[in-house]
Amino acid sequence: MPTSSFPAPEPAETLTVMGAGLVGSLLSLFLARRGHTVEVYERRADMRLSGAVEGRSINLALSDRGWRALEGVGIGDEIRQVAIPMYRRVMHDAQGNLSYQPYGHDNQAIYSVSRAGLNRTLLSLAEANPRVRLQFNQQCLGIDTRARHMELRDTTTGEERQVNFRRLFGTDGAFSAVRSAMQKTERYNYSQSYLDYGYKELNIEPGPNGEWLLEKNALHIWPRGQYMMIALPNLDGSFNCTLFFPYEGEHSFAALQTPEQVQAFFEEVFPDVVPLMPELTDEYFRNPTGSLVTIRCFPWAFHDDVLLLGDASHAIVPFYGQGMNAGFEDCTVLDQLLEQFGPDWHRIFDEFQRRRKPDADAIADLAVYNFEEMRDRVGDPRFLLQKKIESKIAAQFPGHWTPLYSQVTFSHTPYAEAWQSGQAQEQIMRRLMPHIQTEADYDRPEVQALVAQEMADRP
Repeated sequence: MPTSSFPAPEPAETLTVMGAGLVGSLLSLFLARRGHTVEVYERRADMRLSGAVEGRSINLALSDRGWRALEGVGIGDEIRQVAIPMYRRVMHDAQGNLSYQPYGHDNQAIYSVSRAGLNRTLLSLAEANPRVRLQFNQQCLGIDTRARHMELRDTTTGEERQVNFRRLFGTDGAFSAVRSAMQKTERYNYSQSYLDYGYKELNIEPGPNGEWLLEKNALHIWPRGQYMMIALPNLDGSFNCTLFFPYEGEHSFAALQTPEQVQAFFEEVFPDVVPLMPELTDEYFRNPTGSLVTIRCFPWAFHDDVLLLGDASHAIVPFYGQGMNAGFEDCTVLDQLLEQFGPDWHRIFDEFQRRRKPDADAIADLAVYNFEEMRDRVGDPRFLLQKKIESKIAAQFPGHWTPLYSQVTFSHTPYAEAWQSGQAQEQIMRRLMPHIQTEADYDRPEVQALVAQEMADRP
Protein backbone atom coordinates (compact mmCIF):
# COMPACT_ATOMS: atom_id res chain seq x y z
CA MET A 1 0.00 0.00 0.00
CA PRO A 2 1.19 3.58 -0.60
CA THR A 3 2.90 5.28 2.29
CA SER A 4 0.82 8.47 2.10
CA SER A 5 -2.43 9.74 0.65
CA PHE A 6 -0.57 11.96 -1.87
CA PRO A 7 -2.73 15.10 -1.63
CA ALA A 8 -2.54 17.12 -4.85
CA PRO A 9 -0.84 20.53 -4.62
CA GLU A 10 -2.92 23.55 -5.60
CA PRO A 11 -2.94 24.09 -8.46
CA ALA A 12 -1.75 20.82 -10.02
CA GLU A 13 0.45 21.34 -13.08
CA THR A 14 1.43 19.58 -16.26
CA LEU A 15 4.97 18.32 -15.72
CA THR A 16 7.42 16.93 -18.27
CA VAL A 17 9.71 13.92 -17.72
CA MET A 18 12.49 13.18 -20.21
CA GLY A 19 13.38 9.49 -20.05
CA ALA A 20 11.13 6.48 -19.35
CA GLY A 21 13.74 4.21 -17.82
CA LEU A 22 13.50 2.95 -14.26
CA VAL A 23 13.76 6.33 -12.53
CA GLY A 24 11.64 8.23 -15.05
CA SER A 25 8.83 5.67 -14.96
CA LEU A 26 8.80 5.62 -11.16
CA LEU A 27 8.98 9.42 -10.94
CA SER A 28 5.96 9.77 -13.22
CA LEU A 29 3.97 7.59 -10.80
CA PHE A 30 4.96 9.72 -7.82
CA LEU A 31 4.10 12.97 -9.62
CA ALA A 32 0.78 11.64 -10.95
CA ARG A 33 -0.25 10.50 -7.49
CA ARG A 34 0.19 14.07 -6.33
CA GLY A 35 -2.38 15.19 -8.88
CA HIS A 36 -0.15 16.33 -11.73
CA THR A 37 -0.53 15.54 -15.39
CA VAL A 38 2.78 14.04 -16.54
CA GLU A 39 4.10 14.00 -20.12
CA VAL A 40 6.87 11.40 -20.47
CA TYR A 41 9.18 11.35 -23.52
CA GLU A 42 11.47 8.41 -24.28
CA ARG A 43 14.11 8.16 -27.02
CA ARG A 44 13.79 4.40 -27.40
CA ALA A 45 10.90 2.33 -28.67
CA ASP A 46 8.41 0.94 -26.18
CA MET A 47 10.33 -2.04 -24.78
CA ARG A 48 7.05 -3.84 -24.13
CA LEU A 49 6.06 -3.77 -27.80
CA SER A 50 9.31 -3.81 -29.72
CA GLY A 51 9.48 -7.59 -29.86
CA ALA A 52 13.13 -7.51 -28.88
CA VAL A 53 14.37 -10.37 -26.72
CA GLU A 54 15.42 -9.14 -23.30
CA GLY A 55 19.17 -8.70 -23.24
CA ARG A 56 21.29 -10.53 -20.73
CA SER A 57 22.21 -7.37 -18.93
CA ILE A 58 23.54 -6.96 -15.42
CA ASN A 59 20.76 -7.91 -13.06
CA LEU A 60 19.94 -5.30 -10.49
CA ALA A 61 20.14 -5.71 -6.73
CA LEU A 62 17.15 -4.14 -5.03
CA SER A 63 17.73 -3.18 -1.41
CA ASP A 64 15.96 -1.15 1.26
CA ARG A 65 16.15 2.26 -0.44
CA GLY A 66 14.68 0.88 -3.64
CA TRP A 67 11.96 -1.06 -1.84
CA ARG A 68 10.96 2.05 0.07
CA ALA A 69 10.38 3.91 -3.20
CA LEU A 70 8.43 1.05 -4.78
CA GLU A 71 6.28 0.75 -1.68
CA GLY A 72 5.74 4.51 -1.89
CA VAL A 73 3.68 3.94 -5.03
CA GLY A 74 2.14 0.75 -3.73
CA ILE A 75 3.94 -1.88 -5.83
CA GLY A 76 6.47 -3.42 -3.44
CA ASP A 77 4.56 -6.68 -3.03
CA GLU A 78 4.10 -7.05 -6.77
CA ILE A 79 7.83 -6.72 -7.45
CA ARG A 80 8.73 -9.14 -4.63
CA GLN A 81 6.94 -11.88 -6.54
CA VAL A 82 9.54 -11.68 -9.34
CA ALA A 83 12.61 -10.95 -7.17
CA ILE A 84 15.03 -13.52 -5.77
CA PRO A 85 16.47 -12.85 -2.29
CA MET A 86 20.24 -13.17 -2.00
CA TYR A 87 21.29 -13.67 1.61
CA ARG A 88 25.04 -13.88 1.17
CA ARG A 89 28.06 -13.66 -1.06
CA VAL A 90 29.57 -16.96 -2.18
CA MET A 91 33.22 -16.61 -3.18
CA HIS A 92 34.75 -19.14 -5.62
CA ASP A 93 38.53 -19.49 -5.56
CA ALA A 94 40.67 -20.69 -8.47
CA GLN A 95 40.40 -24.30 -7.29
CA GLY A 96 36.61 -24.13 -6.99
CA ASN A 97 36.60 -23.95 -3.20
CA LEU A 98 33.83 -21.86 -1.68
CA SER A 99 33.74 -19.35 1.18
CA TYR A 100 30.77 -17.37 2.44
CA GLN A 101 29.90 -13.93 3.74
CA PRO A 102 26.35 -13.08 4.88
CA TYR A 103 25.02 -9.72 3.77
CA GLY A 104 23.40 -8.86 7.07
CA HIS A 105 21.72 -10.62 9.95
CA ASP A 106 18.32 -12.16 10.67
CA ASN A 107 17.91 -13.22 7.04
CA GLN A 108 18.52 -9.77 5.58
CA ALA A 109 18.86 -9.98 1.81
CA ILE A 110 19.35 -8.00 -1.34
CA TYR A 111 17.11 -9.02 -4.24
CA SER A 112 18.04 -9.98 -7.79
CA VAL A 113 15.61 -8.49 -10.30
CA SER A 114 15.53 -8.19 -14.06
CA ARG A 115 16.21 -4.62 -15.18
CA ALA A 116 14.00 -4.97 -18.24
CA GLY A 117 11.27 -6.82 -16.35
CA LEU A 118 11.12 -4.13 -13.67
CA ASN A 119 11.12 -1.36 -16.28
CA ARG A 120 8.25 -3.02 -18.14
CA THR A 121 6.22 -3.27 -14.95
CA LEU A 122 6.77 0.39 -14.11
CA LEU A 123 5.86 1.45 -17.66
CA SER A 124 2.63 -0.53 -17.55
CA LEU A 125 1.68 0.99 -14.21
CA ALA A 126 2.47 4.47 -15.53
CA GLU A 127 0.45 3.86 -18.69
CA ALA A 128 -2.52 2.67 -16.62
CA ASN A 129 -2.56 5.98 -14.74
CA PRO A 130 -4.86 8.44 -16.55
CA ARG A 131 -2.61 11.36 -15.58
CA VAL A 132 0.46 9.91 -17.32
CA ARG A 133 1.05 10.05 -21.07
CA LEU A 134 3.97 8.03 -22.47
CA GLN A 135 5.49 8.99 -25.82
CA PHE A 136 8.19 6.75 -27.29
CA ASN A 137 10.68 7.15 -30.16
CA GLN A 138 11.15 10.80 -29.20
CA GLN A 139 14.78 11.84 -29.61
CA CYS A 140 15.71 15.10 -27.92
CA LEU A 141 17.72 17.25 -30.36
CA GLY A 142 18.13 20.23 -28.06
CA ILE A 143 16.68 22.13 -25.12
CA ASP A 144 16.43 25.88 -24.56
CA THR A 145 16.37 26.07 -20.78
CA ARG A 146 15.55 29.80 -20.68
CA ALA A 147 12.78 29.71 -23.26
CA ARG A 148 11.54 26.41 -21.78
CA HIS A 149 11.13 24.46 -24.96
CA MET A 150 12.80 21.43 -26.54
CA GLU A 151 13.24 20.10 -30.04
CA LEU A 152 12.13 16.51 -30.52
CA ARG A 153 12.49 14.16 -33.47
CA ASP A 154 10.20 11.19 -33.98
CA THR A 155 12.64 8.42 -34.88
CA THR A 156 9.95 6.41 -36.68
CA THR A 157 8.68 9.21 -38.97
CA GLY A 158 11.58 11.66 -38.94
CA GLU A 159 9.18 14.46 -38.01
CA GLU A 160 10.64 17.23 -35.87
CA ARG A 161 8.66 19.44 -33.54
CA GLN A 162 9.03 21.94 -30.73
CA VAL A 163 7.53 21.11 -27.35
CA ASN A 164 7.12 23.67 -24.58
CA PHE A 165 7.47 22.79 -20.92
CA ARG A 166 7.00 24.57 -17.64
CA ARG A 167 8.89 22.12 -15.45
CA LEU A 168 11.22 19.49 -16.90
CA PHE A 169 12.64 16.50 -15.01
CA GLY A 170 15.72 14.97 -16.63
CA THR A 171 15.80 11.21 -15.96
CA ASP A 172 17.42 10.31 -19.28
CA GLY A 173 20.48 8.49 -18.01
CA ALA A 174 24.23 8.93 -17.82
CA PHE A 175 24.45 10.65 -21.20
CA SER A 176 21.47 12.88 -20.56
CA ALA A 177 20.29 15.34 -23.19
CA VAL A 178 18.75 17.44 -20.43
CA ARG A 179 22.05 17.67 -18.56
CA SER A 180 23.83 18.44 -21.83
CA ALA A 181 21.64 21.53 -22.17
CA MET A 182 22.32 22.54 -18.58
CA GLN A 183 26.07 22.22 -19.20
CA LYS A 184 25.74 25.19 -21.53
CA THR A 185 24.54 27.41 -18.69
CA GLU A 186 26.94 29.64 -16.76
CA ARG A 187 29.30 28.17 -14.13
CA TYR A 188 28.19 24.60 -14.64
CA ASN A 189 30.46 21.94 -13.13
CA TYR A 190 30.72 18.56 -14.82
CA SER A 191 33.15 15.64 -14.79
CA GLN A 192 33.18 12.07 -16.01
CA SER A 193 35.68 9.42 -15.00
CA TYR A 194 36.05 5.97 -16.55
CA LEU A 195 37.58 2.94 -14.90
CA ASP A 196 40.29 1.14 -16.84
CA TYR A 197 37.92 -1.81 -16.75
CA GLY A 198 35.05 -2.83 -18.94
CA TYR A 199 32.44 -5.53 -18.50
CA LYS A 200 31.20 -8.43 -20.57
CA GLU A 201 27.82 -10.08 -20.02
CA LEU A 202 27.72 -13.87 -20.09
CA ASN A 203 25.26 -16.55 -19.01
CA ILE A 204 25.16 -19.59 -16.76
CA GLU A 205 22.55 -22.00 -18.07
CA PRO A 206 19.86 -23.62 -15.91
CA GLY A 207 19.88 -27.34 -15.25
CA PRO A 208 17.90 -29.85 -17.34
CA ASN A 209 14.72 -29.27 -15.34
CA GLY A 210 15.18 -25.53 -14.86
CA GLU A 211 17.04 -25.88 -11.59
CA TRP A 212 19.80 -23.56 -10.42
CA LEU A 213 23.21 -25.19 -10.78
CA LEU A 214 24.77 -22.81 -8.25
CA GLU A 215 23.31 -21.77 -4.92
CA LYS A 216 20.17 -19.86 -5.84
CA ASN A 217 19.86 -17.36 -2.98
CA ALA A 218 23.32 -15.87 -3.22
CA LEU A 219 25.43 -13.48 -5.23
CA HIS A 220 28.40 -15.44 -6.57
CA ILE A 221 31.83 -13.84 -6.94
CA TRP A 222 35.02 -15.14 -8.54
CA PRO A 223 37.61 -12.64 -7.15
CA ARG A 224 40.95 -12.76 -8.92
CA GLY A 225 42.91 -9.76 -7.67
CA GLN A 226 42.93 -7.43 -10.64
CA TYR A 227 39.64 -8.62 -12.11
CA MET A 228 36.57 -10.60 -11.14
CA MET A 229 33.36 -12.22 -12.30
CA ILE A 230 29.95 -12.15 -10.59
CA ALA A 231 26.67 -13.99 -11.11
CA LEU A 232 23.10 -13.18 -10.02
CA PRO A 233 20.17 -15.63 -10.20
CA ASN A 234 17.18 -15.46 -12.55
CA LEU A 235 13.75 -16.97 -12.07
CA ASP A 236 14.27 -19.48 -14.91
CA GLY A 237 17.25 -21.16 -13.20
CA SER A 238 19.90 -19.27 -15.15
CA PHE A 239 22.36 -16.71 -13.79
CA ASN A 240 23.33 -13.38 -15.31
CA CYS A 241 27.10 -13.49 -15.23
CA THR A 242 29.36 -10.44 -15.67
CA LEU A 243 33.10 -10.38 -16.20
CA PHE A 244 34.78 -7.15 -15.01
CA PHE A 245 38.10 -7.09 -16.81
CA PRO A 246 40.89 -4.62 -17.70
CA TYR A 247 40.84 -3.23 -21.22
CA GLU A 248 44.59 -3.73 -21.66
CA GLY A 249 47.32 -5.80 -20.07
CA GLU A 250 48.42 -9.41 -19.68
CA HIS A 251 44.96 -10.49 -18.55
CA SER A 252 42.54 -8.22 -20.40
CA PHE A 253 40.03 -7.89 -23.19
CA ALA A 254 42.88 -6.92 -25.51
CA ALA A 255 44.71 -10.17 -24.71
CA LEU A 256 41.79 -12.50 -25.52
CA GLN A 257 41.33 -12.37 -29.27
CA THR A 258 40.33 -15.90 -30.29
CA PRO A 259 37.79 -18.49 -29.04
CA GLU A 260 40.69 -20.77 -28.10
CA GLN A 261 42.28 -18.06 -25.95
CA VAL A 262 38.97 -17.33 -24.21
CA GLN A 263 38.28 -21.01 -23.52
CA ALA A 264 41.78 -21.64 -22.19
CA PHE A 265 41.70 -18.54 -19.98
CA PHE A 266 38.34 -19.40 -18.41
CA GLU A 267 39.32 -23.03 -17.84
CA GLU A 268 42.45 -21.86 -16.01
CA VAL A 269 40.94 -19.00 -14.00
CA PHE A 270 37.26 -19.94 -13.51
CA PRO A 271 37.40 -23.75 -13.81
CA ASP A 272 34.37 -24.58 -11.68
CA VAL A 273 31.93 -22.51 -13.75
CA VAL A 274 33.08 -23.28 -17.31
CA PRO A 275 31.01 -26.52 -17.54
CA LEU A 276 27.92 -24.40 -16.79
CA MET A 277 28.59 -21.99 -19.69
CA PRO A 278 28.19 -24.01 -22.92
CA GLU A 279 27.89 -20.86 -25.05
CA LEU A 280 30.86 -19.13 -23.45
CA THR A 281 32.98 -18.30 -26.49
CA ASP A 282 29.99 -17.42 -28.69
CA GLU A 283 28.63 -15.05 -26.06
CA TYR A 284 32.04 -13.57 -25.35
CA PHE A 285 32.46 -12.38 -28.92
CA ARG A 286 28.78 -11.67 -29.59
CA ASN A 287 28.11 -9.46 -26.56
CA PRO A 288 29.58 -5.96 -26.51
CA THR A 289 32.11 -4.74 -23.97
CA GLY A 290 30.53 -2.10 -21.76
CA SER A 291 32.33 0.79 -20.08
CA LEU A 292 32.15 1.87 -16.43
CA VAL A 293 31.72 5.61 -15.82
CA THR A 294 31.21 7.89 -12.83
CA ILE A 295 29.53 11.21 -13.61
CA ARG A 296 29.41 14.17 -11.26
CA CYS A 297 27.79 17.51 -11.96
CA PHE A 298 26.29 20.52 -10.25
CA PRO A 299 23.91 22.28 -10.08
CA TRP A 300 21.19 19.73 -10.70
CA ALA A 301 18.52 22.43 -10.99
CA PHE A 302 18.06 25.37 -13.35
CA HIS A 303 15.91 27.87 -11.45
CA ASP A 304 12.59 26.13 -10.83
CA ASP A 305 12.36 25.01 -14.45
CA VAL A 306 14.63 21.95 -14.80
CA LEU A 307 15.76 19.25 -12.36
CA LEU A 308 18.04 16.23 -12.89
CA LEU A 309 17.53 12.91 -11.10
CA GLY A 310 19.11 9.45 -11.23
CA ASP A 311 22.01 8.73 -13.55
CA ALA A 312 21.52 12.06 -15.30
CA SER A 313 22.89 13.74 -12.17
CA HIS A 314 24.99 11.02 -10.52
CA ALA A 315 25.87 7.98 -12.64
CA ILE A 316 28.03 5.52 -10.70
CA VAL A 317 29.75 2.20 -11.29
CA PRO A 318 27.66 -0.85 -10.26
CA PHE A 319 29.78 -2.37 -7.51
CA TYR A 320 27.70 -1.40 -4.49
CA GLY A 321 24.46 -2.37 -6.17
CA GLN A 322 23.16 1.12 -5.44
CA GLY A 323 22.76 2.85 -8.82
CA MET A 324 19.07 2.07 -9.19
CA ASN A 325 18.47 2.27 -5.44
CA ALA A 326 20.01 5.76 -5.33
CA GLY A 327 17.88 6.87 -8.28
CA PHE A 328 14.76 5.48 -6.64
CA GLU A 329 15.71 7.24 -3.41
CA ASP A 330 15.85 10.48 -5.41
CA CYS A 331 12.14 9.95 -6.14
CA THR A 332 11.39 9.31 -2.47
CA VAL A 333 13.25 12.45 -1.34
CA LEU A 334 11.59 14.61 -4.01
CA ASP A 335 8.19 13.30 -2.97
CA GLN A 336 8.93 14.13 0.68
CA LEU A 337 9.82 17.69 -0.36
CA LEU A 338 6.60 17.98 -2.36
CA GLU A 339 4.76 16.93 0.79
CA GLN A 340 6.68 19.47 2.87
CA PHE A 341 6.71 22.51 0.60
CA GLY A 342 3.63 22.08 -1.60
CA PRO A 343 3.76 24.18 -4.78
CA ASP A 344 6.99 26.05 -3.88
CA TRP A 345 8.99 24.49 -6.71
CA HIS A 346 11.98 26.80 -6.36
CA ARG A 347 12.47 25.73 -2.75
CA ILE A 348 11.83 22.07 -3.62
CA PHE A 349 14.43 22.02 -6.39
CA ASP A 350 17.01 23.91 -4.34
CA GLU A 351 16.53 21.74 -1.24
CA PHE A 352 16.61 18.56 -3.32
CA GLN A 353 20.00 19.26 -4.87
CA ARG A 354 21.43 20.59 -1.60
CA ARG A 355 20.36 17.45 0.23
CA ARG A 356 21.19 14.84 -2.40
CA LYS A 357 24.50 16.05 -3.85
CA PRO A 358 26.69 15.01 -0.86
CA ASP A 359 25.01 11.61 -0.79
CA ALA A 360 25.51 11.15 -4.54
CA ASP A 361 29.21 11.93 -4.20
CA ALA A 362 29.51 9.52 -1.27
CA ILE A 363 27.88 6.57 -3.05
CA ALA A 364 30.06 7.22 -6.09
CA ASP A 365 33.15 6.87 -3.89
CA LEU A 366 31.67 3.85 -2.13
CA ALA A 367 30.99 2.08 -5.44
CA VAL A 368 34.64 2.31 -6.49
CA TYR A 369 35.74 1.29 -2.99
CA ASN A 370 33.50 -1.77 -3.12
CA PHE A 371 34.93 -2.76 -6.51
CA GLU A 372 38.37 -2.93 -4.98
CA GLU A 373 36.98 -4.88 -2.02
CA MET A 374 35.11 -7.42 -4.16
CA ARG A 375 37.96 -7.80 -6.63
CA ASP A 376 40.86 -8.00 -4.19
CA ARG A 377 39.71 -8.74 -0.66
CA VAL A 378 36.61 -10.96 -0.45
CA GLY A 379 38.76 -14.05 -0.98
CA ASP A 380 41.27 -13.02 1.69
CA PRO A 381 40.85 -15.00 4.96
CA ARG A 382 41.95 -11.97 6.99
CA PHE A 383 39.27 -9.83 5.36
CA LEU A 384 36.61 -12.45 6.05
CA LEU A 385 37.80 -12.70 9.67
CA GLN A 386 37.55 -8.92 10.02
CA LYS A 387 33.96 -9.00 8.78
CA LYS A 388 33.11 -11.67 11.37
CA ILE A 389 34.68 -9.54 14.12
CA GLU A 390 32.69 -6.50 12.94
CA SER A 391 29.53 -8.59 13.23
CA LYS A 392 30.47 -9.52 16.78
CA ILE A 393 31.03 -5.85 17.68
CA ALA A 394 27.65 -4.97 16.16
CA ALA A 395 25.96 -7.70 18.21
CA GLN A 396 27.74 -6.62 21.39
CA PHE A 397 27.04 -2.91 20.90
CA PRO A 398 23.66 -2.72 19.16
CA GLY A 399 22.80 0.79 18.08
CA HIS A 400 26.43 1.89 18.43
CA TRP A 401 28.05 -0.10 15.61
CA THR A 402 26.38 -0.90 12.31
CA PRO A 403 28.68 -2.26 9.57
CA LEU A 404 29.14 0.04 6.59
CA TYR A 405 27.50 -2.39 4.16
CA SER A 406 24.41 -2.61 6.37
CA GLN A 407 24.21 1.18 6.68
CA VAL A 408 24.27 1.51 2.90
CA THR A 409 22.11 -1.47 2.01
CA PHE A 410 19.72 -2.14 4.88
CA SER A 411 18.98 1.35 6.17
CA HIS A 412 18.00 4.81 4.97
CA THR A 413 21.02 6.46 6.58
CA PRO A 414 22.23 9.17 4.18
CA TYR A 415 25.06 7.81 2.05
CA ALA A 416 27.44 10.59 3.14
CA GLU A 417 26.81 9.82 6.80
CA ALA A 418 27.27 6.09 6.22
CA TRP A 419 30.55 6.63 4.36
CA GLN A 420 31.93 8.87 7.12
CA SER A 421 30.92 6.31 9.75
CA GLY A 422 32.42 3.48 7.71
CA GLN A 423 35.77 5.24 7.41
CA ALA A 424 35.88 5.76 11.18
CA GLN A 425 35.04 2.09 11.76
CA GLU A 426 37.78 0.98 9.38
CA GLN A 427 40.34 2.93 11.42
CA ILE A 428 39.16 1.14 14.55
CA MET A 429 39.45 -2.24 12.86
CA ARG A 430 42.98 -1.48 11.74
CA ARG A 431 43.91 -0.96 15.38
CA LEU A 432 42.08 -4.07 16.60
CA MET A 433 42.91 -6.67 13.96
CA PRO A 434 46.66 -7.01 14.79
CA HIS A 435 45.50 -8.44 18.15
CA ILE A 436 43.09 -10.95 16.55
CA GLN A 437 44.23 -14.06 14.69
CA THR A 438 41.13 -16.23 15.09
CA GLU A 439 37.45 -15.61 15.72
CA ALA A 440 37.87 -16.93 19.26
CA ASP A 441 40.45 -14.23 20.03
CA TYR A 442 37.63 -11.69 20.16
CA ASP A 443 36.61 -13.04 23.58
CA ARG A 444 40.07 -12.73 25.13
CA PRO A 445 40.02 -10.23 28.03
CA GLU A 446 42.75 -8.04 26.54
CA VAL A 447 40.89 -7.82 23.20
CA GLN A 448 37.60 -7.07 24.96
CA ALA A 449 39.38 -4.28 26.86
CA LEU A 450 40.61 -2.81 23.58
CA VAL A 451 37.13 -3.03 22.05
CA ALA A 452 35.58 -1.38 25.10
CA GLN A 453 38.13 1.43 24.91
CA GLU A 454 37.54 2.02 21.21
CA MET A 455 33.78 2.14 21.72
CA ALA A 456 34.16 4.54 24.65
CA ASP A 457 36.28 6.85 22.49
CA ARG A 458 33.74 7.00 19.66
CA PRO A 459 31.88 10.31 19.39
